[in-house]
Parts: sequence; structure tokens; C-alpha cells
Amino acid sequence: MDDEDDLDELLDEVEKKFCRNVSVAPTACVDQREAGKSGRDNEGHRKHSATKPDQPVSSVADDIDALLEELLEEDFSDSPQLKTEAYPKGTQAEKKLPSQSGGRKCCPVFVGGSSVTNGVGTATSKRSCHQLRCTSCDFRVLMFDDCEWDMSCDYLFLRNNMPDRQKLRAKLKKRRGLRAYACQCSWFSTSEPTDLRDQPQLRWVCGKHQD
Repeated sequence: MDDEDDLDELLDEVEKKFCRNVSVAPTACVDQREAGKSGRDNEGHRKHSATKPDQPVSSVADDIDALLEELLEEDFSDSPQLKTEAYPKGTQAEKKLPSQSGGRKCCPVFVGGSSVTNGVGTATSKRSCHQLRCTSCDFRVLMFDDCEWDMSCDYLFLRNNMPDRQKLRAKLKKRRGLRAYACQCSWFSTSEPTDLRDQPQLRWVCGKHQD
């Protein structure tokens, strides 16, 4: 009988220690323990799923970084400034735009007599251009002050003697206030400022005036 009492006390202590409620049946304690274990397993599974998605977060971040780098590289490669810097320093001057390489051009282009000031011609300042070049024969246009071309001057004479100024004088006549112009294929004499747009036979353009 004492042994049975000791066993009952031992069971009571076990129930108090593990079940923490003597009124709960042993099967309920087992169910609670199983439920707790299942909950922990489910929670662990959820944590595992959260930390290991189908595609790692770091992989997604790497893809985004790679895409941004490609876009930045494209922007930089299209940048005119970087393209200019890509050329060697010795050739940078050759790559500059005409407006950046110094000098100015006449607009419009005028020619005039010996009394007309040479310089950069504009709509308000009709200066005579002294940097003319022919786009047809690619010769620089020569000027002779206080002269005009003789009626006998022709294309063959200019072609054979350009750009020898001494030989060209054979077809020039002294005429005060006039100025004679010529390249290898064309010639012209004038005393007043003349807009070359009014002389379509002359293929002369402003070469550029240095500042």
C-alpha cells in the first residue's frame, strides 16, 4: 500500500512539473506537446521558406546592379565629351567643331574695290573678304589693288599662270579704286562692295579669318 502511495505521489509530481496543471488529463498534455512541436516545425518551415525564396534576394540585387551599370556605360559611351577625350591629345584640335577652332567667317561674303576695307563681312559691315578660296579649282583667290582684268583675260591664261603673280600682271590694267580677283578658273573686277550671292558664276567662299 505504501508503494502505491509513493507511485501516486511520483505521478503527481511529474504532472505538476511537465503539464503545469494537475486538472489536465495526461492525453491532453501529450496533445499540447505534439501541437507545440508541430507549431515549432511549421514556424521553422516558414522561416526556412522566408530565408530561401525561389530566387535569392542577393541575386536580384546583383541583376539590378548589372543592369544599371550597362545603362550608365551606354550613357557614357554616347556622351560627346567622352568621345572627345577618347582621342589622343595630339588630335584633339582636329576634332573640334569649326566654331570652336578659332577664327570667323564672312556672312554674307563680299568683294570690293581697293577703297573697301578688308575683313570679316556681315550684313551691316560690308568688308571685303581677303580669305577667299574657290570650291571649283581649290585655289586661293588672289587680289590686285588698283587693277582690273583686261578683256583678253581667259580661262586658259589663268590655268597656265596661276598662282604666279608676276605672270598674271600681263593681263592686268591699272585702274585706281578697283580691285582684281582671280583663282585658276575665274576672274572678277569691282570697285564697290559686291555680294557674291549675286555672282553665281564665282564659286568662291570665305576660308576663315583668324581672330
